[in-house]
Amino acid sequence: MPKHYWYIIVTYIAAQLSALIATPLLVAAGMPRFDAIAVWSVFSFTIATIIILYMLKPDMKDEMARSDKAGPGKVVLWSIAGVFLALFAQGIAATIENQVFGIPPGSENTMGLMEIARESPLFILLPVIFAPITEEIIFRKIIFGSIYKRTNFLLAVLVSALVFGAFHFDFSHMLVYFSMGVVFAFLYVKTKRIITPIVAHMAMNSFVVATQYFLSEEDIRRMQEQLETIFIGGFL
Repeated sequence: MPKHYWYIIVTYIAAQLSALIATPLLVAAGMPRFDAIAVWSVFSFTIATIIILYMLKPDMKDEMARSDKAGPGKVVLWSIAGVFLALFAQGIAATIENQVFGIPPGSENTMGLMEIARESPLFILLPVIFAPITEEIIFRKIIFGSIYKRTNFLLAVLVSALVFGAFHFDFSHMLVYFSMGVVFAFLYVKTKRIITPIVAHMAMNSFVVATQYFLSEEDIRRMQEQLETIFIGGFL
């Protein structure tokens, strides 16, 4: 793996871990806890994203020079299709988790993030913009792409999707994150452009954030039950 890929990964991890130091300092300075989390998260990931994109410039030039890359029209179409594929895969994975393993629907990780967003809306920028950009670069372009060049799609997607799920620290819903990782890797391979899974990831996260932000817990639970019925009915 090229040296600058390791620098990108270190930058991403540093942005994640920096909150452990910065957030308590901001709280100690008098800032409300959720505001401190939101402000530092957006600040640190703004800096990290700029650094990562700068270090990735040579790769992006190579990608743009590829003759087999998808054009703008196909990128748009596959980005839109990717949202529905990701939501469908996520729904199937959630149904399997619930029916086979008895894991209740609803991610504590997502609920925790939305609790912060409700108290400090600035935080919404993290899952809607910064997370899709940095995660797709790290998990699809670097991890998946590096393994895919040397082996095959199955092994590359298995490793990258598992790492993608682990980095969300929501291990009871690993299958859901894994399914999303498979879809985004497919979009990357299909179009040969990392912008495709980035846009699909942004759109999907925006949908989830809007759903969680504006609907009550009862509405969300009712929607999950309806989706579960649809997926179970489809299997049977």
